Amino acid sequence: MNYSIAVVPGDGIGPEVTAPALEVLDAFGDAYGIVFKYVELEAGGKAIDSTGEPLPKETLETAKQCDALLLGAVGGPRWETLPGRLRPERALLGLRAGLGVFANLRPAVLLPQLRSACPVKDEALIAGNSEGKPGFDLLIVRELTGGIYFGERGRSADGNSAWDTETYSRAEIERVLRTGFAAAASRRKKLCVVDKANVLESSRLWREVAQEAAKDHPDIETSYLYVDNAAMQLIRAPGQFDVIVTSNLFGDILSDEASVLTGSIGMLASASLGSPTDPLAKNGRPMGMYEPIHGSAPDIAGQDIANPLAAILSTAMLLRYSFGLEKEAAAVEAAVNAVLDAGLRTRDIASRGSGGATEKIVGTKAMGEAVLKALETAPAAI
Repeated sequence: MNYSIAVVPGDGIGPEVTAPALEVLDAFGDAYGIVFKYVELEAGGKAIDSTGEPLPKETLETAKQCDALLLGAVGGPRWETLPGRLRPERALLGLRAGLGVFANLRPAVLLPQLRSACPVKDEALIAGNSEGKPGFDLLIVRELTGGIYFGERGRSADGNSAWDTETYSRAEIERVLRTGFAAAASRRKKLCVVDKANVLESSRLWREVAQEAAKDHPDIETSYLYVDNAAMQLIRAPGQFDVIVTSNLFGDILSDEASVLTGSIGMLASASLGSPTDPLAKNGRPMGMYEPIHGSAPDIAGQDIANPLAAILSTAMLLRYSFGLEKEAAAVEAAVNAVLDAGLRTRDIASRGSGGATEKIVGTKAMGEAVLKALETAPAAI
């Protein structure tokens, strides 16, 4: 098997966490005769420095020819004074739109090894959890190529007012809902649509379309929450949620909130998927863009302290969704669990307060090497 992967290491800690993620992929390639061809591309701040724009045309066009894209992180304070159209973050929006990846899957799971890193009490983690013990396992499905991030925007001539427009079409809502219902069907069959239908007209359309779609999925328990209530419920009882489907803006905010509950934003991977019928789809599988949800963290860049686990877990999602390599994806996740079981922690997931006596704080490279070792000693993936 041969696969081509576009790689955008990006800015800040992006290159540091991307390197061990690629080593994990190489480990599978060497063991099972899978050839991964990496095509390194520039986007974000690095691209601005070299080309004057956050997303060079060559980067997007080359990425379209690959089977998947793995991204580290983009952005940093050195580019914050640039006009909006030239900010590094525009590269993310351009890649998402250009690759047609409209559904962002962000799993948030409280691993038992990281319970002490979660800031909420046991009572909250037990509430709503059918298993009756502290923990949660939820998936946020965020619409990715519509809404306020892609709507019309501008400033008045005198610069004293500005606007950003939230716009959604029925088709955009329907397709991300299909992704959400499919995910719920393979999990615990619960789906919560998050909107602000009591205030926003665009949210009223979201709810109307969702209520129509729910009729086609009678086996899925479908519920609805306003986004402010959803934010509260995530803290009060995260275990009540299975799959959350929501808009671009709301999904961006809620998934970062959920990341804190897992112990660290450095633990959350993501997959951004297109349609399996899109022209960019390969072998009936959707185009996929994979990235840890953390930012570029320029304050710790180059210090070998960034957590690479979210980037490594993003490769598991890449193996699963873009290449259909489920056993290999599960092996990556098992290796991460094994490393955590052994007590290894990067600084961000170290215990807060008591209970950390058996933990060992390691750096980015050492954590990546530990995952590789766990893969070598684990049972064969295939």
